[in-house]
Amino acid sequence: MAATAMIHVRVDDEIKTQATETLAMMGLSVSDAVRVFLKRVVVEQAMPFEIRVPNIETRAAMAEADEIVRARRARFATSQEMFDALEKEAGKR
Repeated sequence: MAATAMIHVRVDDEIKTQATETLAMMGLSVSDAVRVFLKRVVVEQAMPFEIRVPNIETRAAMAEADEIVRARRARFATSQEMFDALEKEAGKR
């Protein structure tokens, strides 16, 4: 058996919990998933998924989402207001 090495990674507790639960439903542990990821990096000689810089519209949406979280406020007072705004925006297209 080949020698093994430890990898220590810091992640948010909630992300770890959610990932652990999701991977378990696939029959994988977090360690299994990391091994699969690293093997794909080696085989493909690249990240096994596309990484791109977000466009200006996406960056604006991300900034807005961050502000909503920081301010603990919603963009709409009710879900109906949100659906009305979505329908109005869809009508413009």
